[in-house]
Amino acid sequence: QVQLVESGGGLVQAGGSLRLSCAASGRTFSSSALGWFRQAPGKERELVAALSWSGTSTHYADSVKGRFTISRDNAKNAVYLQMNSLKPEDTAVYSCAAGVCSAYRCYVRAGSYDYWGQGTQVTVSS
Repeated sequence: QVQLVESGGGLVQAGGSLRLSCAASGRTFSSSALGWFRQAPGKERELVAALSWSGTSTHYADSVKGRFTISRDNAKNAVYLQMNSLKPEDTAVYSCAAGVCSAYRCYVRAGSYDYWGQGTQVTVSS
């Protein structure tokens, strides 16, 4: 059974940092596209950051560029999201996702992801 489990969420003041982790089990994701999505109350889910299957290409939402960094550790079958300079508008449930896709920029499309975690809450206070 494939599982993605997020950790590292919590409450932080504006300007602070958090590092989210996503541990995968049940299969190896070293050749998978990996992404972090978020959903705030009353809003649609949005892609925050994504990493191509090769690890050579990344995508960031405009709202987080320069503040968030996605990375992977294939040896640990894990993906991370370093979040700096957090803002109250970053408050949301953050979920990691993995998908087997190699088409051009497939990693920016939610439909490319086959496996999803349950999510971890990030709350940024002003």
